[in-house]
Amino acid sequence: MTAMTERLIQPSLEQTLRFCAEDPVERVYLDEVARRGLGSLVGTAEDGRLTALCHLGANLVPSGQGCGVFAEHAAATRVKMVIGTQPAVSELWEAVKNRMPRPRDDRPGQPVFAISEPPEPGETGIRPATRNDLDRILPASAATHEGELGVDPLAADAEGFRRRTLKQIDEGRSWIWLEDDAIRFKAEASAWTPSAVQLQQVWVDPEARGHGYAQRGLRDLVRLLLESVPRVCLFVRVDNPAAIRVYEAVGMTRVGTYRSIIF
Repeated sequence: MTAMTERLIQPSLEQTLRFCAEDPVERVYLDEVARRGLGSLVGTAEDGRLTALCHLGANLVPSGQGCGVFAEHAAATRVKMVIGTQPAVSELWEAVKNRMPRPRDDRPGQPVFAISEPPEPGETGIRPATRNDLDRILPASAATHEGELGVDPLAADAEGFRRRTLKQIDEGRSWIWLEDDAIRFKAEASAWTPSAVQLQQVWVDPEARGHGYAQRGLRDLVRLLLESVPRVCLFVRVDNPAAIRVYEAVGMTRVGTYRSIIF
């Protein structure tokens, strides 16, 4: 066991939540997995206060200072993605890249957006999705997933993806606006804490695009979520200027930068 490994601790829930509260947008995912007891967390601490934290699982999510210390754990984990704030991901990747498979994509510079004031109403019919919406949502979610990660989840694991999509619906973490037999807007929560909701899977049917539906749907979803949390956030690929324009038009501001390394 190396000196680096010996420095690592399994943080308490109290330590983890205190660390996440220092940046509730950047650390929203870590906050949620800690509260829900999902996956494994390791960290480093000084005088009982966490200085760095990392989620170990299919998604490797580092945060804080000195994240290279997680290299041995990262190398021993079957990882699909390393994702998080760019400095933390870059530091960990430099320490572990010679012991990891070659990534099929590396996405630095991904803007993180957040909003805490309700935007103007979009006057849409957005609502929580129900099980009756599953057959409509599933292909849209699969198309979004393939566009983001380059893998068709219905080809790779159709039953697993259907199960995960249904779970999102059942947990009240999926929203949809249907009109004229088309999805005007849909989105999901990828993380939800008392401090923030992080959105993903933002989608408008291709034939309905170019008419401002995404902006209107997002306005109303943000307004809905801000009734129960102080901020709504998301991150986006830097090569998706259309989405960035929507987020800025809604009133979201850039608050950070993520990097994703995908295997």
